[in-house]
Amino acid sequence: MDIQQGNLLKDSDIDRVQVGMTRSQVQFLLGTPMVADSFHRDRWDYAYYFHHGRSREYQQRWIIVYFENERVAKLERNVELKPT
Repeated sequence: MDIQQGNLLKDSDIDRVQVGMTRSQVQFLLGTPMVADSFHRDRWDYAYYFHHGRSREYQQRWIIVYFENERVAKLERNVELKPT
């Protein structure tokens, strides 16, 4: 069985996110974030994970949008996931 979780985002939509955009503009382009942490209100995380059947291979992406004063300050793509 395939396991797919999170936000599968198109590169073209991610490329359209620009510094200075509002939260609602980002949400219109990328959808609701997978993680909107109440302790880190200025950060939205869009995570995606796909595991194909019994294969040992998987795909994962993590995009983080940082806000300052309710506008995009920075966007990080394909952030490497590390255990805490």
